[in-house]
Amino acid sequence: MSWIDICALDDIPPRGARKLKTARGCIAVFRTAENEVFATSNTCPHKAGPLSEGIVHGQSVTCPLHNWVFDLETGQAQGEEGKIATYPLKVEDGRVLIDGAGLSARDAA
Repeated sequence: MSWIDICALDDIPPRGARKLKTARGCIAVFRTAENEVFATSNTCPHKAGPLSEGIVHGQSVTCPLHNWVFDLETGQAQGEEGKIATYPLKVEDGRVLIDGAGLSARDAA
């Protein structure tokens, strides 16, 4: 994997998100109340809602437009047919790193 430093963990509020702009589109980077971090497509497949503006609860995010709920680990919609892309992240020494190879291998929203 080719890790890219994208921000400090503290740059993402607990139970919040930040939007990462890439050459392939925007990715949402989430932080849970337990300081877990996840990266997914920023666009809901239902009505293109901006997931980085959604509500983070547990390991899920709720789309701000129509309340679809997505598992941040798998990208699977809960109770709906739909899925969002997920991207490998890790935290080292308080810094959030994303797998650059994963960004080039998949299309972000």
